Amino acid sequence: MPNYKYSARDNFAKLVSGTIEAQNQDEAAKKLQESGYFPLNISEARQVKAFESFNIIRRVSPSELNIFTRQLYVVQKAALPLLASLESIALQIPNRYFKAVIEDLARQIRAGSSFSSALAKHSNIFDDIYVSMIRAAESSGGMVEILGRLSDLMEKDIDTRARIKASTRYPMIAFFVLCSGFLILVTFVIPRFASIYGQFNAALPLPTRILIAISMIIRKFWFLILLAMAAIIFGFKKFVNSTWGRLFWDNLKLKVPIFGPLITMLTLSRFARITAILMKSGVPILEVLDLVGKATGNAVIARAVNNIKDSVRQGKGLSEPMKLSGLFPATVVQMVYVGEQSGKMDELLSSVSDYYDSESGYMIKNLTAYIEPILIFALALMVLVMALAVFLPMWNLINVFKPH
Repeated sequence: MPNYKYSARDNFAKLVSGTIEAQNQDEAAKKLQESGYFPLNISEARQVKAFESFNIIRRVSPSELNIFTRQLYVVQKAALPLLASLESIALQIPNRYFKAVIEDLARQIRAGSSFSSALAKHSNIFDDIYVSMIRAAESSGGMVEILGRLSDLMEKDIDTRARIKASTRYPMIAFFVLCSGFLILVTFVIPRFASIYGQFNAALPLPTRILIAISMIIRKFWFLILLAMAAIIFGFKKFVNSTWGRLFWDNLKLKVPIFGPLITMLTLSRFARITAILMKSGVPILEVLDLVGKATGNAVIARAVNNIKDSVRQGKGLSEPMKLSGLFPATVVQMVYVGEQSGKMDELLSSVSDYYDSESGYMIKNLTAYIEPILIFALALMVLVMALAVFLPMWNLINVFKPH
């Protein structure tokens, strides 16, 4: 079907332009009139493949997606037509690829597609949860309310990521500086000491010999080290992408000290919050559990969610399989049970999410304090090894030159 470029005026006499799919100019004019536009000029346009100009960078950050959702929520709340809303938002988007995506959404809606169907064609940006909630909004007519919930959900995720980054920034910088110092020492300092010590017949201590060996390996076989690292990374990705590997890795992440409990809390909080929002939005419970299982990002918890889904399919509740999974505390299971009995499951799940958010927030706030002892111990151990490697030979040389 050919594309037609057009210029038209909307219900507010605002001049708009774009492209529309139609069999001919008459059909294009009819589609524009049905969308509430008064066409001024229509001409055939060259058929362009979507986003052919953006074949390098095709990335939309979570914050950009949240800004788009929040802007759409505001203009929809002001009762602006959806098509006009998308066109006005597209003018304000600095990301050229995202701008093209929004313009394509508007083009599809003009051609007769629903908003959710248009979003589903850009699954790399709008995930299944986003599309399902918009589809539920189209069915219920509560687009404004659901857009607000989507924006709140994304803001919560963005805020959590930002707090984790802030808490781990200092340990990461300290670790990077520590590794850089070690590489500089074994690459430049130790070889000079080795050449000096080699002029004497003094036996070198074990720490010095170890660092000299490491230095020689790095200087002579650095390319092999890089290839080995690349092979390890590639092999690890292949392993993690396998079913068994993903299950093993995700289970390991949940058991790691400090980070394991935090990951568990954040994942279960996301599970409870998304489930509550989807249920409030009118999405069927089986579809909710299917979507949430994919959105948890952890194979172990996703398996527990699938068990919950099987229980619901058999006509049972959520609380019993949650209890059997061993992932949910007794307090949370009891809250879900009360929600099942009272018919206020979405409200109780929101309370469960708030509970996890409170616990994880305290943990994130004290994350640096938890990591610091480990970091200090590693730093002290590395400094001790380097100091012994440098100074022990000096003491040996003093003994060599000492008059007998």
